[in-house]
Order: sequence, then C-alpha cells, then structure tokens
Amino acid sequence: MAFARAVRRPIGVFYYSVSSRFSSGNEYSTVASKFETLSQYKSSVPSGYTSLVRGFGNFIRSFSSEAPPAVSDQMSLIKQLRERTSAPIKDVKASLVECNWDLEAAQKDLRKRGKVLASKKSSRTAAEGMLAVAQNEGKVAVIELNCETDFVARNEIFQYLALAMAKHALLVESSSQQVSGVFPFGPELFEEFKLNLDHPKVNGETTVSNAVTEVAAIMGENVKFRRGFLMSKSSAGVLSAYLHTSPQPGLGRIAGIVSLEVEGENTQLEAIQRVGSELAMHVVAAKPLFLSKDLVSSEAMANEREILKSQAESTGKNQMAIEKIVEGRLRKYFEEVALMEQKFIVNDAINIKTLVDNLSKEVGSPVKVTDFLRVEVGEGIERLEASDEPVAQTA
Repeated sequence: MAFARAVRRPIGVFYYSVSSRFSSGNEYSTVASKFETLSQYKSSVPSGYTSLVRGFGNFIRSFSSEAPPAVSDQMSLIKQLRERTSAPIKDVKASLVECNWDLEAAQKDLRKRGKVLASKKSSRTAAEGMLAVAQNEGKVAVIELNCETDFVARNEIFQYLALAMAKHALLVESSSQQVSGVFPFGPELFEEFKLNLDHPKVNGETTVSNAVTEVAAIMGENVKFRRGFLMSKSSAGVLSAYLHTSPQPGLGRIAGIVSLEVEGENTQLEAIQRVGSELAMHVVAAKPLFLSKDLVSSEAMANEREILKSQAESTGKNQMAIEKIVEGRLRKYFEEVALMEQKFIVNDAINIKTLVDNLSKEVGSPVKVTDFLRVEVGEGIERLEASDEPVAQTA
C-alpha cells in the first residue's frame, strides 16, 4: 500500500502540473517533458498499474502531436483550394479536415469525390450547353457539349473545354475519307482522343472522356459530349460559319455552316465569303431541312402529301380541284423546307437560288451551294418537365 501511494503521488503531482500548464496557456510541447518524468516510474510500477500508465501516456501524446492550424491559416487554405478546384466551400473544408489540412492531399481527395459524384449524376438530363466551332483552311468542326443548366454553360471552365474539344475535332478523319461533305461523329469515336489542356483548373494531357468527367466533377452537374460534325470543302470551295447567341468567338447555342463551291481559279473570294456568311445566318434563322426540292426525301414528301390531301378533301371540292390544291401547297412546303427555294431573310424579294445566281454573275464564275449544316443545343433531347432533377432552361 505504501508503494502504491508512492506511485499515485507523482501521478497526482504530474496531473496538477499539466492542468496548470493548460490553464496558463503554455504550449502543448511542455506536456511531453512531463511525460518523460513519468516514464521513469514505469519500470517500478506493479503490473496492475501498467495499463493506467500506458493509457495516460496515450492521452499525453495526443496533445503533443501537431495541432490544427490557426483559424486565419485555415481560411487561407480553404481559399487556396477553392481557387484551385472551384469546388463548393463545404466540400473544400470537408476534404481539408479529412486530410489534416494538407493542401495537396485535399486536392486529390476532392478530385476523387467529384468523379464519384459525376458518375452518379451521369443519368440526369443534360439539355443545356454550348456549341463550339473551330475552322482551318479545309474544314469546320462543330461539337456539342451538354450540361444541366444555363448557369454551367456560361462558366469559363466549361466553355474552355468546349473550345478545346472543337479545335481537336479538326483532327477527326472521316471513315470514307470524302473530299467534301458533312461527317457526323459521336462519343464512341471521339472520347478516347487525347487533349492537351492548358487551364489553371483543368490541365495536362488527358482523354476527352476524362476531361469531361473532370469538368463535371468541378461543376457539380452532369456534363457530357453528345455529338460532333465535320464539314470539308473541295479545293475550289469556301466554308462559312455563323453562331447565334454567342458569348465569345467560337461559341454559341445555334450554328449554321454553308459550303460554297466556285468553278475555276476565282480571286473574288471576298464576295463569296460575304454571301457565305449571309447564307450561314439564313440557315440559322430559316431552319431548312433539305438543300433543294429535288433532295426532299420520299418519306417526307409522302407524309406531307397525305396531310395536304386530307386537308383539301375537307373542303368538299371535286378530285381535280383537290389535286390542284395539293400541288399548290406542296410548292409552299418546298419554300419552307428546301434551302434553295426559301426566301432570303435579308431580302425576301428573292430566294436563295436567285441570290446564288446573282453571286455567280458578280464573280464571273458559276457558284453553287454544295452543303449546309444547322445544329442547335439540346435539339431532340427530351426535357423532363415534371421531375426531381433540375430542368434545363429554355432559350
């Protein structure tokens, strides 16, 4: 008993000393020196007191380890990680706490968390986004990058990725190696292509698929590459593109592209390019479905003829009159859906065929429209009007 009291006394004295240190505001490291004094008794303590000493030692070591940074330092780390990743502040703080305020480890942890969340959100409707257009001497590339809300579509990281993808799409080769024409491509062809990104928050060499996932993790929404188009021209052609609702060059919500071909060596390219730009704008506004009335599909013709005939029969007129009514309305239909038959939006006194004929006279060589393309963000995507998930904003 005398021995036990002898052991308890130093422990009591030590505990009092530790308490006074904490109450006086001294550093945690002074506690460790007290534990060294206590350790001298370890060899002489009976077996019944060993666990007591060991447990108290663990308690002391927990105070002698590195303490969390001061509040001002914490705020600085949160700000730095927020600037690096653009992640929500609550996620930034959670990762820093989890990683003991190690900035690099927290950044890696955030990327892992973001990718998991991006994967979970991949089934949500993404009908908003941006079209990005890139052009070189012989090709124009258009890609559609989708997201859930217009807010993300306006984000500069999202827009940077869209432009980078469009520039890289110029490297896509048509499977038929066609000289001119429109070549559509989807995720299965493009997502494994390598991108070399140079943005503070998304950088380095990576695949298109991984870059999209990375941006989805940063944005906190479903982001996906939907489709792309590549239009090539012949050696004697001109490609013109127009973007509607464009926040910056190369980006927009609707794209119109027109390919003009001129015979022979023509030096009046300025006039051809001017009309090409007007035609690209016309395509965006007028929404043609076919290049000319001769290229209207037989299925579309049959459907339209059936509708027009049903409407004409409701008038009660004879069969000959009905046929005349149908043919007259078909001509109107061609003016709506065939580019060359449409009224020019800049001057509705002429149609596009007349516009091109006038251009041929102006440059002294035959000019013809060989292809056109109109693409709009979200077209064909079913928008969920009644759902728990966010509904994209309509333009």
